[in-house]
Amino acid sequence: MIKSMTGYGKTESELNNKKVTVEIKTLNSKQLDLNTRMPSVYRAKELEIRNLLSQELERGKIELNIQLEQTGEDSNFSINKVLAREYYNQLKSLADDLDQSEFTNYLPIILKMPDVLKADKEDLDENEWNKLEKIIKDAIVQVDEFRLQEGKHLQKEITDRIHTVVNLLAEVEPFETVRIDQIKARIQKNLDSLQTELNIDQNRFEQELIYYIEKIDITEEKVRLKQHCDYFLETIVGDGSLGKKLGFISQEIGREINTLGSKANEVNMQKIVIQMKDELEKIKEQLFNIL
Repeated sequence: MIKSMTGYGKTESELNNKKVTVEIKTLNSKQLDLNTRMPSVYRAKELEIRNLLSQELERGKIELNIQLEQTGEDSNFSINKVLAREYYNQLKSLADDLDQSEFTNYLPIILKMPDVLKADKEDLDENEWNKLEKIIKDAIVQVDEFRLQEGKHLQKEITDRIHTVVNLLAEVEPFETVRIDQIKARIQKNLDSLQTELNIDQNRFEQELIYYIEKIDITEEKVRLKQHCDYFLETIVGDGSLGKKLGFISQEIGREINTLGSKANEVNMQKIVIQMKDELEKIKEQLFNIL
């Protein structure tokens, strides 16, 4: 089953008289784009955290935010006053620029900013790290569940659009015979208008007509387009990261649709091809969101 690259997870827990909140947000991206915000006490484990996120969430724009809040009576935190003042100056300047000078309640915001609350003890013991790792994994599970739910909606929409392309392909057939008859009639009419000036070899005319009709024949394109659509529908219900593979298949579908359009030579067929292209573009837009 496909997964969306959009996800969200949030977990909270108590660790050594501290309330730890882990929040993970993911958005679509071609590659892994990982950003982390965490208290300095956890920086020693940042590489391990990054590896954990990349292994479990694979790719996308991933934002991890870890916040600490003291809950015990004996605080082992101090306020970084220099940094807090810097945040205050920047927030006040921003408020002035936005004509929000009447807003003055900056303190609750400042206290939540990174590294304003600093742990006096910078060493992270192994027991606390093990608990933090579990909290992060729990948030990752929530993100994965969110991605699966979003993936179900995407899968239904994309599958419906592929079926629409297949149904449109079936609508092409009635116009094929009409198209050939129209081409024959048009060429014959043009030749008849020149009959008094030219001596037309009827056998050669038939040969050239057959050659021309074969060049605009779309039988192979229809077969390949149907095969690509069937393969797309088989792939979308598979396991693993399918976004890139489905993207490649959609490119092949697009090539066959374009060839149909170039060979159509009939207004009703061209209208159907335009509808196919419209459905395919909507499919491609959604594929950017698939893991």
